[in-house]
Amino acid sequence: MQKKKKWSAIPKVKVSFNHLPCPTCPGQEQEDRLREVNLSTQRLRVLPPLVLSNPMLKSLDLDRNKLRSITGISKLCNLKKLILSKNEFVDFPNEIQSLVCLERLELNQNQIRIIPEGVFSHLPRLKHLRLNNNRLCALPRDLAACGGSLQYLNISNNLFRTFPQPVLQLARLQELHVQNNALRQLPRELFQGQSLKMFKASGNPLREPPSEVCAGGIRQIRNYFSQLQHGLGQEDKRVKTMFLGASLAGKSTICRSLKQGRSKLVPKEERTVGIEISEFQIEDFTFLFWDFAGQLEYYMTHHVFITPQALVILVINLHMYQTNDKTFKELVGFWINNLSMRVPNSVVLPVGTHVDCCQEQEVAEKTHDIMARITAMLAERKSNLAHFINNLEGSEEPKFYVDQWERLKEMESCTLTILNLVAVNCTDHCDIRKLEATILKHVKNEELFPEVVRVLPPVYRQVEAAIVDVAGSEEVADHGMTDLQYLLSKLSQRKNLASLSRELLQDILRYLHRIGLVVWYEEIKHLESTVFLQPTFLITMFKLLVRHQLVQQLESISVETLIGEHATIRDRANWVWTFKSKAMLCHQAVRALVKHQLCSEGMWDVFEEIMGHRPHRGRGKLFSLLEHFELCLEVKHTEALNPQAREFVPGKPWETTQIQGKSCYLFPTYLNQTEEVSEVWGGDHPEDIHIRAYFSPEIPEGFFQRFLVKACSFYSTHWVAKVTCLLVCNGKPLLIKENNQRAYSYLELRSRKPSERTGFQFAWDFLVAVVLITQKLAEEWPGLHVCVKSPCRTSGCPAEFLWPDMDGTGATTKEDVKTCGTCGHRFGAELLLPKVPRPLEEPPAQPSAHYYVTSYGTTTFGPSSIQVTRQVRTLLPLLAQGPTVMVRLLK
Repeated sequence: MQKKKKWSAIPKVKVSFNHLPCPTCPGQEQEDRLREVNLSTQRLRVLPPLVLSNPMLKSLDLDRNKLRSITGISKLCNLKKLILSKNEFVDFPNEIQSLVCLERLELNQNQIRIIPEGVFSHLPRLKHLRLNNNRLCALPRDLAACGGSLQYLNISNNLFRTFPQPVLQLARLQELHVQNNALRQLPRELFQGQSLKMFKASGNPLREPPSEVCAGGIRQIRNYFSQLQHGLGQEDKRVKTMFLGASLAGKSTICRSLKQGRSKLVPKEERTVGIEISEFQIEDFTFLFWDFAGQLEYYMTHHVFITPQALVILVINLHMYQTNDKTFKELVGFWINNLSMRVPNSVVLPVGTHVDCCQEQEVAEKTHDIMARITAMLAERKSNLAHFINNLEGSEEPKFYVDQWERLKEMESCTLTILNLVAVNCTDHCDIRKLEATILKHVKNEELFPEVVRVLPPVYRQVEAAIVDVAGSEEVADHGMTDLQYLLSKLSQRKNLASLSRELLQDILRYLHRIGLVVWYEEIKHLESTVFLQPTFLITMFKLLVRHQLVQQLESISVETLIGEHATIRDRANWVWTFKSKAMLCHQAVRALVKHQLCSEGMWDVFEEIMGHRPHRGRGKLFSLLEHFELCLEVKHTEALNPQAREFVPGKPWETTQIQGKSCYLFPTYLNQTEEVSEVWGGDHPEDIHIRAYFSPEIPEGFFQRFLVKACSFYSTHWVAKVTCLLVCNGKPLLIKENNQRAYSYLELRSRKPSERTGFQFAWDFLVAVVLITQKLAEEWPGLHVCVKSPCRTSGCPAEFLWPDMDGTGATTKEDVKTCGTCGHRFGAELLLPKVPRPLEEPPAQPSAHYYVTSYGTTTFGPSSIQVTRQVRTLLPLLAQGPTVMVRLLK
């Protein structure tokens, strides 16, 4: 068996069917077939002589092979397109210089370290060049010879520490990618011309301009350099510091003690509710402290504010900590796991508190145990990733899993940096000073925090200082919520900002938003003109409805507030019952609850602005935020049919009627009961189509709840519970169940087996659409790996079929029959993977179904495009009824 796997000098290859000469084809068609050859994923180590003997060849795809050289390529003097990506090149193939007609060259994802001089000077027609994912730290000077032709250049994921100067000579360059290098500074000359249309530089430790400026795009970068010409750049040393940890760990005490420079104990009744933000100075560094509440209810809001490039201080109560798996997971492991998934390149400083309640030997033992377990966690994660990668590389058809392999390799390169644990007695001033010195030492380490220093134009600092003054003035309310145009008018009244334009202010606000000084969600329609000068007020808005002990808050709504909202004590009791049983609140209940809490905090004057006016008269800011961050879902109780609905005409906008009905809001975080979902579903059947989406290391906390909001926004007929969800489309049910055990975390998707062949198309369309929603959401956790598998249909067989990469067509196999390698049983492929069984007489081929899930509003089935322009979420009593969505069909 081993001998059969050996490769000969010239291996057998499969050339794409439309690339071989066909003697029966007309002359022109045969000539076209000779000009393009696709030899990708053939495990080639040398070029086949048949290819090299074809002087008519204009396009050659050698992607995903085993090539280290391309001897003889110079014979293809008419070649215009050459794809050599994902091979094993270490040395740049010099013979390329003979391809004088070359217009497109791709050498990405190899191991090339140096490109010699004298190659690009012979390629005067080169337009497209991909060199990303190599080991390059410089480009040859003669790349400038392509200045009159090169339009696209990708050098991302290399080792550049300084910007390659030859790029500045590329006068016609339109698209440039330099992500994930080690660049500290970008040359202003790069942005002085007008040819550059797209520029990507994320993942670099940039100081000038800062990454937060580059995130705004080319226009903002140009404005940044324009402002620098008016004065010398000023260094800004600012560190976002996030305090995480379980409830009552001592986060607030440490935060306030550091800020005040002395021990400052925080009583239990003053513990953090939501997130508290403060700022203080150590030497010439400004620290923005974000103190996150430890209760699980508040964790749902953390994903909004936990960002990369921050120092994470993980606070651990050493008095409560026990050297066992249970307490480690609760007090440490939970946070390490979620950080490794959400911000996998973070720097984490563990801080042990309450040492005054422990013996000295006990502190040492617990410190050693914590650090050893964290090290073991990270080693296990690294081992698991290596195992996944080896499995894909060792599969019979590795070409089907390239995208998954690349994702895993990218995750393998990211790891948390865990600093040594610092044990602190919060009542001891010396320990607080010791912790302060430790923090300062780490942030000064450029290897740990390469972006801590940013160079800013003077106007950035001037606007920031003016905003602080405006926020503290009597003209602006304490909550700091202000209109963008009003803010511009107030700032323009200052002598040094008299020429401040709206465009420049927006650029500076984007920068201040990204570093956490202000909050401005210009991407949310109802908030694009609102600036939160006090980010803490935004937290206040979140914790009005996402908070610990929300039921008690409902029960404590005063009679006066009830009367003001035309409600009774009986209504309040119904609200409490509905919320406990269904995690839902009607609009009236939300208004009463929010008014009650705002009044208790002395902010009743912003009630209408936060909540909006009465239903159907305006949308408030609160639900715009909650729905944008997928913390709640609006549903409407309506009749099954609307007799006043307009006629639907394909190709024309659908004029929707105003739907009357009471609005309710579902808060998935508070779901508990599962009986209703189970009753409607009716139990699992052995014949169900059944797949699983596996998560490694685990399903992130809050992921399933956010998935519910996304999925239910697409499929408005649904039943939901804490760990289950039943979606219905065209009367067909699909069940999703969460299983989140250690080393066995997955979402299970089940649909009924179709009774007829034609039903498989819709069943798999439905399943694949939900899988894509899951994968799209998972992208927000860069350290999370998701793979889809179909269990073998033999009862008791543990085998599973791994899904290959999904290319957007939904089809994952061309086979008609799949054989289990464990039990040996054979099954129709349509029972395991997206495929429609072939009929007895094959009809003409239909266009493949294409799926796109961008966010809330767009999904596509088949050759037509469906764009959801307005969604009406409906609770319907009958399973057979399909989703109620307002759509426009685009041919």
